[in-house]
This record gives sequence, structure tokens and C-alpha cells, in this order.
Amino acid sequence: MLKAFEDAVKEFGVENICKVARTGCIGTCSVGPAVLVDPGDYLYQCVTLENAREIVQKHIVLGEPVKRILYNNEGYFQKQQRLVLRNAGKIDPTRIQDYISVGGYFALAKCLATMTPQGVVDEITNSGLRGRGGAGFPVGQKWSLVARAHNTPKYIVANLDEGDPGVFANRTLAEADPHAIIEGMLIAGYAIGAQKGYIYIRSEYPLAIQTLQKAIAQAKDMNLLGDNILETQHKFDLELRFGAGAFVAGEETAILVSVEGRRAQPRPRPPYPANQGLWTKPTLIQNVESLANAPLIVLNGWAWFKSFGLPNCTGTKCFSLTGEINNPGLIEVPMGITLREIVYDIGGGISNGKKFKSVLVGGPSGGCLPEPLLEAPIDYDSLKKVGAIMGSGGIVVLNENSCMVDTARYFTDFCIEESCGKCTPCRAGLARVKEIFDRITTGEGELNDIDILEKASEYISNASLCGLGQTAPNPILTTLRYFREEYLEHIVDKKCRAGVCFKNEKAEE
Repeated sequence: MLKAFEDAVKEFGVENICKVARTGCIGTCSVGPAVLVDPGDYLYQCVTLENAREIVQKHIVLGEPVKRILYNNEGYFQKQQRLVLRNAGKIDPTRIQDYISVGGYFALAKCLATMTPQGVVDEITNSGLRGRGGAGFPVGQKWSLVARAHNTPKYIVANLDEGDPGVFANRTLAEADPHAIIEGMLIAGYAIGAQKGYIYIRSEYPLAIQTLQKAIAQAKDMNLLGDNILETQHKFDLELRFGAGAFVAGEETAILVSVEGRRAQPRPRPPYPANQGLWTKPTLIQNVESLANAPLIVLNGWAWFKSFGLPNCTGTKCFSLTGEINNPGLIEVPMGITLREIVYDIGGGISNGKKFKSVLVGGPSGGCLPEPLLEAPIDYDSLKKVGAIMGSGGIVVLNENSCMVDTARYFTDFCIEESCGKCTPCRAGLARVKEIFDRITTGEGELNDIDILEKASEYISNASLCGLGQTAPNPILTTLRYFREEYLEHIVDKKCRAGVCFKNEKAEE
């Protein structure tokens, strides 16, 4: 596709006025390949090789956009607020000059020239930014803890593991705007006194790895990494560390173990990484989306950042919107937007004319919410109240053909496969839960199985060592809470209304 546009530009002799560049994903996954023409933000959808010549001839040469293939879904972007993803699809991620041309590394220069390390920490703290990896811990508070630690050296680990199935926000950020991550790490390093950083990325992301490697090399060539950054005394070096793809490796203490070269397994806390992290030294572990917000906050000020979202949950959040929906893709929305707005206004409603059944928020450890809760706002506290979590940013929409018992069983199986097996509540407890699900979905369930599921889930959640086990029961507890009648139908009537369980049964029976 890129070559087709390059050839067309040469054919019509507009090389000097038209730059053709590969960009990252703009988020419209359902209508790719997509092509953006600036100025004017003209977005073309489902572009073919044949379309390339036509777009160049009519749009670039004659100034007449090809209307029949223009992206025609204004609602998809209307309620988004693209801060972290502001450059996605608009700059060439392989050219550091493109990032600088849109204000990249200006925030770093501001830090080094006009701000003290404590001033940077205060700016992040006052912004109200909370960790975008799922837990929502205040970012400024975490930076402050590491900054106050006396032991040296200090380290930064950027979490780009993103193990939730169907979630691709962090990967897309790395592929579309890698320097935003690097600049965020440089700012964090200056603020906390760290001179070494690692980006922990799963090895299944070859394009993101390649893009980051090139970005790191370019930053070093321009004296933005290494010694005497921007002719100051600040030093910071950066390298990649590759994960083997384990879901549990996304847990912060498991990341530390993996970066050190051992099998990714969580460890008890305390001590916390802020005091004893990599090689027992103070370590800041931050999701890459959190870090990408730092340059924006420093450059525009904490008050500007707080103008987005809610007073107690500021800024925006990136979500991978998937499932039975008309407009799947990568979105970035202000905190406080409702699930209904995401599903219907941005997502375009349920695909194939089906009815809405449930929305899973938070990935395999999230909660399955029914239609009445579509009015729930997206923020850490509100989601927790209804049994869901923010997670790393996964929203999966389910239609009327979904069986909620089977859905809970499916995610239980996933968590069993991904459990490291270190602690008994997670290892043995989830296995026991799976046995119960197997009985219920094959017509052998009993009424007391519901009580056992609830008690076992609460025990697993309360007693597990890390976030995997602590949140794995969420799909079970929320389906029991909001879709209990389906469990009763499976046990009492030996019926699956969706026709998914009892393999020989038809839905209408």
C-alpha cells in the first residue's frame, strides 16, 4: 500500500508537495487499511491498491476528495478525547523529526531548563493522574516514594506486557508514537533520580519492538539518551527487556523477576518496589500509557490535565473496544464517560441487528455488566462498585447469543492457564471452580454449586498473592450477581438459553 502511494505521487509529479509516510494505527480497526490526508484530516477507509492512484490524482492533484471512500462515521471520534493517542496515525513513528515537529521532547527540555525534580513530582501529583495499568494507584505518589528512597542506583521499568486477550492499546502506542513513551521515561528519571530504564515488552509484539528499537537509537543519536542529555548533567539510558508472553508477568513484582532474568512469578509485598525493586534497589514501575501522559502534564500544566475527566479521576483512558459491536477499534475517552456512550455512540451499537446482553470491562479479570449498568461512568471507583475493574483497557461487548455461565467458565479457564501456580488459593481454588463449571455446563450441576462458587470466589480473591488471583473471580461473581437466573436454568431446567452449553441442545428447546 505504501509503495502504491509512492508510485502514484511520482507518476503525477507531486513528490515535492506531497509526503508519503507510514504511520501507526489511528484506531479504526473495522475499516482498515486506512489512509489519512493532511491538511484537513481526510480519512479514507478500506483503501485498496487501486484506490491509491485515484486518491493522489483527485485529492492531491485536483483538490477533490474521493467522497465514496471517505470514512463516514463521525460518531466514532466525536466523543473521544485523544491525548495519549494524539499522534497515532498522524506522524511517522520511525522518524524522530516527526515527533519533535509536533512538540515532542519540549516537555523534557522544560524540565531540565526550568524545573526541579521535586517540581516535576509536584506537577504530576497535582494533576491527579492515576496508573493506567489497571490498579489506579496515584502516579505522583508512586514517583514521590521512589524519589525519597535513599538507596541507589534507582531504576524505571515501563510495563508494556499487556497480557489481556483482545487488548492492544499499549502495543498500538508503541507502534504509533514510541517517543512519547521514551520522553515520559526521561521525565520520570529526572524526577526520581534514576539513570537507567527498561521497557518490558512481550516478544509477541515484533513491530512494536522494531519501532521502539529504532526510536531508542534515534534518541541516542540526538543526545536525548545517554550522558549529558541536552547539554545538561542529566543522564539516562534505556533498553528493552522481552517477556515470554505470560499473563502473570504483567504483575509488577513478576515483571521485576523477569527483567532480572528469572521466571516471572509474583513475590509478597512488602517490601514494595519503590524501596526494593530491581536488584533490591528502588524501582519505579509504570504502565507506558501513564508515562506517555507525563510530557503532556509537564508541558501544559496540571490544571490543564485536570480539565479532562472527573475531579477525582482526571484525564483520559485508552480502551480496546471489541466483541459484537459495529465499530470495534482503539479509542481514548475522558474519564466519566458512560458505558452506554462507548457502546452505542462510539461503538455504533450491536452488530448484525442483535440485542445487547452484557459488556465485559477489564479483560479476563473484569466484570460482566448488564444493560441497566450501561449508565455507569468509566472511572476506577464507579467500576469497582459494580464489580468490574479498569484493567489494562479492555471492553468486550456480548450479544444475546452469549451464555453468561459459559463466559465465566471461559475466563476461569484462561486464568487457570495463565496462573503461575505459586499460591494455593489461585492454583487449587480456580481448579475447583472449573470442576463446578464443568458440571453445570454439562447438566450435572446442583443448586448448592452456586453457593460453593460464591464462597470459593471470595476466598480466592481475598487470599491470593497477586492481582491475577485476586481479580480472577470477577467474571464469576458478576455473572452470579447480574445473571443468576441463567445459572438456575442450567442447574434446574438443564437448559442454556443461548444454546452454547449441553452440546446436543438447541437454543429454542
